[in-house]
This record gives sequence, structure tokens and C-alpha cells, in this order.
Amino acid sequence: RPELPQAALAAQERKRRAAEPVDRRRAELVAGALPAEFPAALPALLYKPDRGKMETKALEAACAETGLSAPRLLQQCGALADTHHYHLGRFLFEFFPKGTDFPPHAPATSPDDLPLASIQAFSIDDAHTTEIDDAFSVVFQPDGALRVGIHIAAPALGMTPESELGRIARERLSTVYMPGRKITMLPEAVVEGFTLAEGRTVPALSLYLDVAADLRILSHETRIERVAIAANLRHHDIEPVFNDETLAAGLPDFPFRDELKRLWELATVLEAGRGATNQTNRKDYNYEVDWTRPTASGVGHIRIVERQRGSPLDTLVAELMIVANATWGALLRDAGIPALYRVQTAGKTRMSTVAAPHEGLGVDCYAWSSSPLRRYTDLLNQWQLVAHLRGEAPPFPPKSADLLAALRDFELTYAAYAEFQRGMERYWCLRWLVQEGIAETIAHVLREELVRLDDIPLVVKIHSLPVTERGARVKLAVDDIDLLEAEIRARYVELLGKDSPDEALEGEEGGE
Repeated sequence: RPELPQAALAAQERKRRAAEPVDRRRAELVAGALPAEFPAALPALLYKPDRGKMETKALEAACAETGLSAPRLLQQCGALADTHHYHLGRFLFEFFPKGTDFPPHAPATSPDDLPLASIQAFSIDDAHTTEIDDAFSVVFQPDGALRVGIHIAAPALGMTPESELGRIARERLSTVYMPGRKITMLPEAVVEGFTLAEGRTVPALSLYLDVAADLRILSHETRIERVAIAANLRHHDIEPVFNDETLAAGLPDFPFRDELKRLWELATVLEAGRGATNQTNRKDYNYEVDWTRPTASGVGHIRIVERQRGSPLDTLVAELMIVANATWGALLRDAGIPALYRVQTAGKTRMSTVAAPHEGLGVDCYAWSSSPLRRYTDLLNQWQLVAHLRGEAPPFPPKSADLLAALRDFELTYAAYAEFQRGMERYWCLRWLVQEGIAETIAHVLREELVRLDDIPLVVKIHSLPVTERGARVKLAVDDIDLLEAEIRARYVELLGKDSPDEALEGEEGGE
């Protein structure tokens, strides 16, 4: 029939016309130009391409022709000016598709009928901490006994689980941390209203410990009250005058010296009493990004500052937080009120709505309660605790489906946020190597082909590494660093001997 060839020709023509825009975009990409239609489609093209879209078809064809990956080709076309934005963008695309701005919400309520505590509290934090959740106080008794206060910020008093702010916290579940920036769980005005900032009197949940002169805890009491914050002590100010050496030699004079010394003595007794299995003196690192300084890799000059974990200040804060989380967990357990517990058995850590031991910490139960400005678990447990203290029905009753859903969502989200933070820390380690022009570096062998750099917390796979014992020091040559793929290529140069005890390498294999 004569009309068939005509129909076939028409179909061919339609196909050719449909392919024209794809082919034009492909040709532009191959030539190193970004098609005009691409900027609006970039996030989806990079992180979740739709193969039915013209832009995706053109990009795939151009990648096949050039032999480049999609991110690399788009970078060459000028679409990715900054590798940091590329890695951050992937996370935001998945977890904050509507952006990181907060939706409209009613402000938090401020309870004004709370009694004022007759103490002066102080906090201990890093220089950059703005969500100050915890503070301490010490009252010295004439017979050498102490009344120790552990004061936790109380945002649960300013919102309910079903309020707009409660739903915002439920959706975000935690503050997201990364070098150089963070995405807070709660809006800035709410954090500012409840953070334990110096010079302010703020609502708090206070746990008071009556401690004998020989540092036995005799009793405890929990109060909802207002607390005056006398000082925000910062690690970098206090650690030079309060450390293992100064404690042994006799402390110089500085604010809250006597309180800190007595709290540290209490903390060492508490630590020994727990018989804890997780005592480590591993190195910790602070990442400081100066966003005003441009570098060859993009805006942002990175400093990576080593800090030894397990200092007297660390021990003091950690032990008092463990006391608070264990005491309040037991309080809710004994009252038959559900809570979100952190449980560790047989070396595995998980969340649970049922109280059970945390073997690593050596406590009968452990309900995260000390960071309610930063973690939804702690905020939820605070709602439960406040209801119990006021004799009210808890917002999450026994067998609550909402409680179980919060637990499941929190575990998944918290793990994803932590994985993202590790990835960004790895990226900034690579940025530091580029920024400092590091051509050779020293590392310690972890196992087989894995080494850990001495200067920064970066674990690298070295395929050319000969069979070498764990802990051996080796010199490496840095051949290439790819910030887009967040990868490093380095090779073995020589063996320098062994000077690292195995215990110093414990737990250091993460981050590969």
C-alpha cells in the first residue's frame, strides 16, 4: 500500500526531530559548553538522573563520546565551580530537597513560672559550640561533701511533639555536622532561647547529686527550674591550665578551678566504678574552615588541629553526662514510662524502647537525654521526663507507634548524617593535602594495604605497600588527589621503622 512508506518516512522524520535537541546538547557538552537548559536540571542530573529526559540522554551520549564521568564532564563545562558544593549538594539533594531553611512556625513558648536555682552554673565546650546543652554547678558543704548540679537545656518546655517546632525536630532528627558548617535541628531563634549561654538565666532540667566527702553518691534529685549561667568555659582556654601535668604539679589560679578539680576527682571515681571497657586516649581532630580565604581548590582555607582525647576535662564532662543519662533512664524505666535507650550487648550498639544494659559504658540503662537541642532522641526523652516530674501523662504512652517510628527513623537518619560527616572530613583532609602542597608524607600501617597518615586523620589504601607489620612507619609519595571523586593515589617509598604501639591504632580503620 502506497501510504505505508509515507507513514514510515513521517515516523523517521519525527524521530530525527526528537533527536535534534538531544544531539545539539550533546555536541555542546563535547565542545566544553554548558547547554542553556542544564543549570536548572543540574542537581537531578548529578544525583538522580531521569533517563527519559533530553538532558540525561545528551549527557550520557556526551560521556560515552568523551570517556568522562558525568560530574567530570560537567565540571569541564563550568557547571561545577566548586567540588565542595558538589559533595554537599548530593547530601542536600537527598535529605533536604526543600532546602535547609525552616518552614514557618510559631515561636517556642517560654515558661516564666519556674523557680530560680540558688547556684551559679558553668559549661565546658569547644570554641565553636553554640548549641550549649549542658552545664554544671558545685556547692561545697562544710564537712567536705558536695552538691553537684548537672543542668541540661530544656527546649521540651517550649514546644510539644505535635507543635510546628516539634514536627520540625521530628523531621530533622539531629543537627548535621561537617567541617566549616552545620545544619541545626532547631531554628536559630529557638536554640538562642534555650542554649545555656553565659550571663543568662535559662530554663533547665537539673539533676542534683548529693556526694559524700569520700565521693560516694548518696542520693539524687531532679528539678525543673531556671538556672543562672555564670560562664561558658572553652576547651582552648581551660586545657592549658587544667590537664594531667597541672593537676599533678598543683593547679594555678583560674575561674572555677576548685569546682573543676573536685568534679574531676568525682569523675575518676565514677569511671573506675563503671569498669568501663571503652577507655581510649585516641587523637581527636577539629576542622576549622576560614570561608573568607580563597584557595586553588575553591573558597575555604582548612586547618586541621589535633586534640588528645581522654583529657581531664573530657573525662569530667563524659562521666557527668553518663550519670545523667543513666539516672534519668532508670527513673523513666522504674516509672514504667517508655523512652529511647542506647543499648549495647555483645559489642553491638542499638536503640531500644526497652531499658537494657550498655555494656561498653558499664551501666544498667542509658537514655540519651543530655543533648536536647541537637538530637531528637534526647528531646523526646525530655518530654517524657518532664511529664513524669509534673505527674502528667507522657506524650508517648506505652506501645506508642509514634515512639517506635521515631526510633527507626532516628537510627537510619543519624547513621546517614554520621556517614556524610565522615565523607566531608575525608574530603577536607584531601583539600588540606592539596592546600599545603604535600608531596611526601609519613603514615602508620593499619593492616595489609591500609595506612593512616600521621598529620591528619586520613586512611589510605596503598597498593604498592610491601608486606609490613602493623604499626610500622612508612614514607609515602602523593601522586594524585581527585577532589571530585574524593580519592587519593599514593605509593610506598620506604620503611622508617616501628614506633607506634598497637593500642594507639585501635579503632583507626574507619574512614577508608
